[in-house]
Amino acid sequence: MIRLKEILIKPNSTIKEAMVALNKSTAEIVLVVNENGKLLATVTDGDIRRGLLNGLKLDDKIEKCMQRNFIFVKEKTGRAEVLDLMKAHTIKQIPILDEEGRVKGLHLLREIIGSYDKPNIALIMAGGKGERLKPITDEIPKPMVKVAGRPILERLILHLISYGIKNFYIAVNYKSEVIENHFLDGRDLGCKINYIKEKKPLGTAGALGLLNIKTKEPIFVLNGDLLTQFNLDEMLNFHKEKGFDSTIGVYDYVYKVPYGVVEEKNGKLLSIKEKPSFVWSVNAGIYILKPDLIKLVPKNENFTMPELFEKAISLKKKIGIFHIEGDWIDVGFHKDLKKARGEI
Repeated sequence: MIRLKEILIKPNSTIKEAMVALNKSTAEIVLVVNENGKLLATVTDGDIRRGLLNGLKLDDKIEKCMQRNFIFVKEKTGRAEVLDLMKAHTIKQIPILDEEGRVKGLHLLREIIGSYDKPNIALIMAGGKGERLKPITDEIPKPMVKVAGRPILERLILHLISYGIKNFYIAVNYKSEVIENHFLDGRDLGCKINYIKEKKPLGTAGALGLLNIKTKEPIFVLNGDLLTQFNLDEMLNFHKEKGFDSTIGVYDYVYKVPYGVVEEKNGKLLSIKEKPSFVWSVNAGIYILKPDLIKLVPKNENFTMPELFEKAISLKKKIGIFHIEGDWIDVGFHKDLKKARGEI
């Protein structure tokens, strides 16, 4: 349940104050109101990131990046109409206003579809040391690094919750207490969280060997350092309709060569292309597995996802490839974190 007062700010608030308000709530939005409670604008993490990217500072007023053109509904608007508006405008929150334009509530997509909770569980790999993000990760595990005031792992969990995933397992090892003390049992986020504690690093798939569950439903497995808005429903439907044993999410990585590229043969020019772009499908760190594939993972041994899929292929298992669209950032290096924070 959202505490409305926590997400209300004044137009003279700073960007930093808006980030604090965003971090206090799971709504992923703050509402800018006047002294009478009338809604003036909305602010999301994305608005702040774009503002910082365009040169704004944390001490600047929030009015410099708030959205004055917003979607809202009246108090008696039905849930079906609210859901239609969310789908039409690709948004997850809609303010509820009275006849005077004052804020009376907030519709959240995850609450609108809450009655359609999925039976699937999600296993999030969050045990890595984050060596490439030192010294930031000297004190906290990489998934707990903050972007716009909220840990990466929390953003990922909230995204999955918005699609009806309510049962989570988080594999932890390095500084596991930071993650456990932050999320506890997940109750504050409206979900259930269990922890798989690796006594030693087990690789990108090893925690699956410690997953003691009984389910016939496909299992989501995700890296804990992802910032993504992938469409979970589309990926799950693709997996089921194709009858795959597993589906790997891939992202189209585009590299633009900053020079003219010459193709030649025996010293003779065949072609020349000015600053061409090349596209590769890279592993996005998002997977769907049938439960029986877990049996292929040894217990308490270092085991990787490539090893799991090689083993599955040798057993004639059907492995699908799903192309993820929209935002996707693997926060593995400092440059990735700066990109996520809108610093580059």
